[in-house]
Amino acid sequence: MPRWTFGAAALSLAQGDLTRADADAIVNAANSGLLGGGGVDGAIHRAAGPELLAACRRIVAEIGSLPAGQAVLTPGFALPARHVIHTVGPIWRGGTAGEPELLRSAYAQCLRLAHEHGLARIAFPAISCGAYGYPLPLAAPLALCALRAGLEAGLVRQAAMLLRGEPAYDFWRGEALRLFGPPDIL
Repeated sequence: MPRWTFGAAALSLAQGDLTRADADAIVNAANSGLLGGGGVDGAIHRAAGPELLAACRRIVAEIGSLPAGQAVLTPGFALPARHVIHTVGPIWRGGTAGEPELLRSAYAQCLRLAHEHGLARIAFPAISCGAYGYPLPLAAPLALCALRAGLEAGLVRQAAMLLRGEPAYDFWRGEALRLFGPPDIL
């Protein structure tokens, strides 16, 4: 698992199941209603148990739907991670509807929320890169740079990108190598 160090913090990339991550929090690439669904969102809801859906419904009853680029926190319930940070990434509409700013904000808000709650280790999926159609060549460098900025600011001690499948992992690893150079730890 390659790892890059930024100040006192580290970024790692791995293939894996986000629902099994050894982290203080995992990030859910949620829909604005926080009601579960397909992909990462559905997997997290299934693994956490019905209490997660109930907690999400309480949040939506209080604040309404969660806008793209924002994040909220719930307990992790049956997950190994103590918390789930739910964020809504932008739906890709060709890049002219503020998608880069919203995607950057989604990563930044997750890191900020983790920091506010004293969470040191956070694991991310590739937000918006599934059903929301954000092109990997545009999403990966933006996400990696947002994570680096948060790590350099001391928001968390460790951030991990957990990617599904070898092609996704190889792509993100290639982007990290291009942006950051060789990892400190392989």
